[in-house]
Amino acid sequence: MNTGSFTSKLDAMIGWARKFSIFQYPFVTACCGMEYMATACSHYDVDRFGAGLPRFSPRQSDVLFVVGTISHKIAPVLKQIYDQMADPKWVVAFGVCTCTGGFYDNYATVQGIDTIIPVDVYIPGCPPRPENVLDGLIKLQEKIQKQKQE
Repeated sequence: MNTGSFTSKLDAMIGWARKFSIFQYPFVTACCGMEYMATACSHYDVDRFGAGLPRFSPRQSDVLFVVGTISHKIAPVLKQIYDQMADPKWVVAFGVCTCTGGFYDNYATVQGIDTIIPVDVYIPGCPPRPENVLDGLIKLQEKIQKQKQE
């Protein structure tokens, strides 16, 4: 019996299950929060992608949605939340301020959260449209499904 075939099918099944059971932790700090909330409304309905129920405990979440401007003062809190999440875990940078610091080119703002924690998907825009958010979520789902399962 070829056990490689069995484990590859099991990996595909686990990847499919993880893809449609995203428990997100929203770390919302700024104006992008409105667009983040708009994706949960009936017009866009993020729930059909398996990501509709946010968790507000890092230990119950597997995707960290960082939404808005991150200052150096709040950065240690973000790092602590990321460290408390169980593996496997993924990070989505939501909005231009989160991705690159945006138009805040000063000493107080983190110039991209990838300097603090690893980022899996970037969703640019100021603020990003809900369609862009759903596109980023689909890209994250593809990454989760293709990833080797542990």
